[in-house]
Amino acid sequence: MARIIDTETKNLIGEKVKKLRKEKHMSQQQLSDRLETMAIYICRGSVSRIEDGSRTVTDIELYGLSQVLATPIEDFFK
Repeated sequence: MARIIDTETKNLIGEKVKKLRKEKHMSQQQLSDRLETMAIYICRGSVSRIEDGSRTVTDIELYGLSQVLATPIEDFFK
């Protein structure tokens, strides 16, 4: 089966995650730690790969990012 995303970029939200994280003065490790309190395990390195577009994001991870960054899910796509 062919991949839905056939480019180097594996997500559409990475730049927005980085922008929101920095606006909230959070490090990648702090974001990872906050997600872990919700039982969403994304290590610091994976946060980095999400932000640079080299890692996909699951729906559960997107939900967690939305909660931790206090941003509606639809805003990640604007």
